[in-house]
Order: sequence, then structure tokens, then C-alpha cells
Amino acid sequence: MAAERRSFNVGRRVTVTASEDVTEQAAAAVARVFGAAKGRPRASASSERLSADRIVEVAVAQMREHGYDAVTMRSIARELDTGPASLYAHVANRAELDQLVVGWVCSQWHIPDPDPEHWDEQLRTCLIEMLEIYRANPGVARCTLGMVPLQPGLLLVVERLVALLKAGGVVDQHCAWFTDVSSLYVASVAVEEDIWREHLGGPGAAASARDAEAAEEAAIEQVRQVFESLPHEHFPLLSSMAATMTQGSPDERFAFGVDLLVGGLKAMSGR
Repeated sequence: MAAERRSFNVGRRVTVTASEDVTEQAAAAVARVFGAAKGRPRASASSERLSADRIVEVAVAQMREHGYDAVTMRSIARELDTGPASLYAHVANRAELDQLVVGWVCSQWHIPDPDPEHWDEQLRTCLIEMLEIYRANPGVARCTLGMVPLQPGLLLVVERLVALLKAGGVVDQHCAWFTDVSSLYVASVAVEEDIWREHLGGPGAAASARDAEAAEEAAIEQVRQVFESLPHEHFPLLSSMAATMTQGSPDERFAFGVDLLVGGLKAMSGR
């Protein structure tokens, strides 16, 4: 079944969340609905050219080039030729920025209308596609870690994902936990790939596909040699399985994890 493309205007986000400061997050949510509250400046005429959409656009571009940790409200303001205070009229803090960035990413995620006969295939495809989106936007996956998705655009995505699970007869509690476990798995794989990319030449390094593949093969070969050199009397399994332990492309290993998640879910749902 054809996937549905849904787009969200990040400038209309109204709900944010973070574990750092519940009071600040609640004040930001209220300000979105009722106007600027204390500690949240009103947008001035000089900041009219700014918007949450524009701020997110710059944040994503900086993450691609420099990595997640290099992006700050100050670095974004500098690129927009303004002061950090101007940004706070549109984005309350870094926690809200992360929510908006993830919302922007998820707006590209195609979650199809549920097909009860093929829900597991649809789910596998969705998880693989999510990794591809993260790969196309290095650094963005880090935004999802330690974040509860309570931003409106994200909630709509979760709603569609749960509908897909329910089509497979998955019980409510397993639906809830699967959305958490699967998102952690996909994001952690993406973050690890970002780390490897940085090792090849820095965040967003433009290493060619050939260079990246050669570096990966060299690293895997070293691991294989280590396993083979282990004393057999103490490591009979690792030493004898050296080749097997180091086989498989990143895509093959990721697909195996997806199959474990979806296959386990199917078994638990009795389908």
C-alpha cells in the first residue's frame, strides 16, 4: 500500500518536554497558546524574519556539518546574524529545539495506512526507512536520546505507528513498549554510525563511500585477527568463530535487529 506523506509546520509547535526543567517547559507551552510569559521574550519587529522553521533549518544543517554537540543556540544565532535572545522568542531552549528537529525529521517518515495482512512487512520497512532518514541527516539521531516525544508532530507519528501495531493484534502494553524500544534501537545505530563517521575525519566529514568502506573493512579485519589470536583453551568459541563474528554489512546487521524486534513482537502477539 502506498505510503502517506505527512508534513508538519514546525513553527506551530505548542507542546515541549524535557527532564531538565519542568517549570520552564510548562511556561513555554503556556506561552505558545496564551502569549509570551515571564522569561520568554516577545518577538520584536527585528526578529520577524526569524521563525522556528528557519531556526530548525539552520540547526539541522549545522548538525550535518559539525555534529550534534557543536550546535548551540549561540551558533545558530551567529549564522542567522542575530543574538541568542532573538531565538528565544521562537524556541524556548535547546530541549525544545531538539523536539522541533526530531519533528522535522519525522515529517519525512512514511508510515502507511495499516494493512492487517502485511503489518509486519510494513513495520520492517518503516524502521529501515527511519535509519535512512537519520543517515541522510547526520547528528540528528542524537536529539532523540533522553527525550520524551510530546511535541505535536511527533505525537501524530507515534499515533500512526501504534495504529500499525494494533493492526497486527499487538496488545496495548506491547505497543507502548515497542515504540520506545524500536526508536532506541534505530537511533542508537544511527548515532554509532555518526561516531564512526567522525573517526574518519570529523562530524559530517565528506569521506567518499570507497574510503568509508575501506576504513570499515580494515577495522573489521583487525577485530577478526584479535579473535583468531585469542588462546583457544580460554576462548574456544570466539577464536573458532572469528570469521562469523565479523561477518555482515551494517545494513545486514541492522536488518537482523529489525527482524528480531518484529519477529519477537509477532510471536508475543500470537500472530
